[in-house]
Order: sequence, then C-alpha cells, then structure tokens
Amino acid sequence: MPRRSTAPDYAQLPTEAVNPRSTRLDTMPAEAVVRLMLSEEAKSVKAAAGKAETIGRAADLVAQRLASGGRLIYVGAGTSGRLGTLDAVECVPTFGIPPSRVVGVMAGGPQALTRSVEGAEDNARDAEQRLRRVAAGPADAVCCIAASGVTPFARAALEYARFRRAGTIFVTCGRVDGVSQLADVVIELPTGPEVIAGSTRLKAGTATKIVLNAISTAAFVMLGKTYGGLMVDVRPTNAKLWARAVRIVTSLTGLPDDAALKLIQRAGGRAKVALVMHHTGVNAARARDLLIANKGSLRAIVGDMDDEHPRPNLDEEGRAAAKGA
Repeated sequence: MPRRSTAPDYAQLPTEAVNPRSTRLDTMPAEAVVRLMLSEEAKSVKAAAGKAETIGRAADLVAQRLASGGRLIYVGAGTSGRLGTLDAVECVPTFGIPPSRVVGVMAGGPQALTRSVEGAEDNARDAEQRLRRVAAGPADAVCCIAASGVTPFARAALEYARFRRAGTIFVTCGRVDGVSQLADVVIELPTGPEVIAGSTRLKAGTATKIVLNAISTAAFVMLGKTYGGLMVDVRPTNAKLWARAVRIVTSLTGLPDDAALKLIQRAGGRAKVALVMHHTGVNAARARDLLIANKGSLRAIVGDMDDEHPRPNLDEEGRAAAKGA
C-alpha cells in the first residue's frame, strides 16, 4: 500500500487558525463567552447545509452497501472517532438493526472513548490493523472522519479501505489537497477557526455530528426503517421505548394503548411487524415475510395511513399469498 511521506504544515490548517472574535476571550464574562460560542456554533449548521448534495451522495452510497448486506464503518481519532462510534451505537435502537451493521473504529481502542489517548491519532499502522480486524472489504462503506483533514490514523484507514475496494467517505473540516482521490465522497465543511484555536470538539465537532446524523438517518430512511417521521423499527429495550412503540402503533391503527401493547408483544416486540399484522390480517411470521419481500418498506405493504383512514396497499392476491393461501 502507498504511504504518505510528507508531514502536514499544521500551522496552515483552518482548524488551527486563531479566531479574531476570541482574541480577548479570557477577559469576557461567562455570558459573553457563551453568546460568542453559540454564535460561532451556528456556523456549523450553515456549513453542513451547504454540503447537502454531497451528504446525500454519501447517504446513497451507505444505503446501497447496507442493502447488499454490507456495513457502515466509521473510523476516527479523538472527538471524530467518538462521534462516529456514538452514531454507530445509536443506530441500533433507533433503526432496529444488529450492532454488527454499523461499526465504530476508534484510534486507541475502546478505552479512548472515555479517556484521552490523543497520541493514537498518529498511529497509521494501527488504523490498518483495526480495519483488518473488522474485515473491512468491498461490501462495506467506510466513513473516515478527521476534523483537520490530515489525521494519520484516519488517512491511513481511508487508504486501506480504498485498497480493499470498500465504498469510501471522508468527512473533514479542513482543506486537504488531493483528498478527492482518496475517497468516493469527500465532505469538506468550512466551519472556520474555533473560539479556542485547534479545539475541534467545538464547531468542527458539531458540524461532524450533524453530517453523521444526516448520512445514517437518510440511509436508513431509504432502507424503509421509518414510516413518515416515525421510527417504526425502534427496538423497545426500555420503558421509554416501549411507550414510543405503543404510541406509534396507536397513531397508525387507532387501537387503544392496551390493545396496541398486546399487538406489539404478539409481534415479538416489533412495532413494524405489529402494524403489518393489523393492516393485512396476517400473523407475525407472515408479516415478517411480507416485510422481507418488500425490502422492509411498511409503506409498500400498507400504503398511506392516517389516524382515521388507514389505506392498506395489499391487493387480494398479495393478501392471499401472505396468509399462505
């Protein structure tokens, strides 16, 4: 594999620049510091919004790989790695997927999630080893995150993922020459200098979180993991999520809460399965088969629904097949 030999000029990185608005930060009262920070943080949303088309292409790439049985693998160091791992973890209950489908690879290993191991970001060899360990390959989408754009761990992971013919995405708040040759989709976020120079857990971190949210959410929406704005594939693993699942089923069936709860329980704790059961009159096993046949899309099976007039989209032939007739 090729190796990058030239060291970056860190002083020239946008993320290392001094913010002219914070030159007297240490003399400001707390409220003024907060107002300055919030004003600067608003630029993160603007930076992400300006890259909507590119973020959409990244989501398309991820959805295609996931639909074919691959994974989304986030890779990063420091704040970037923690944000990638956070998104990976949170996709599991939100979209009802196995933890193996979205994976976080963190420089320094799991202990770096709760304790700073900042030197790990310079370990390019470790990046390759970690991607080998998770067997990153052609079926996967690998999203490497580096606020500065030059983090050796992230760049080495990107090169290795490309070498392994994985789909590649690079998310950065820096400007890096030639990076477009290293990834299928490059998302450059012009967040500008931080209130504290170089502290990329601030604006850069916020922008990165927005982008990762958008990539994974859009990808899973395209994979049928929602119905409208409802997380119909939610995994009810605690009281709050059970209550949410009941509300979803109640809102799309008109059933009272107790009946909706019983229906979800009969569906094995899956709100989407419960909805298919209710609107097509099939049992849980047949509802799951229908969802598999329709690539997980609830709308493809039941059509448009509202609180008063659910309109199933299943014709008589499909209903008979679902019942095993």
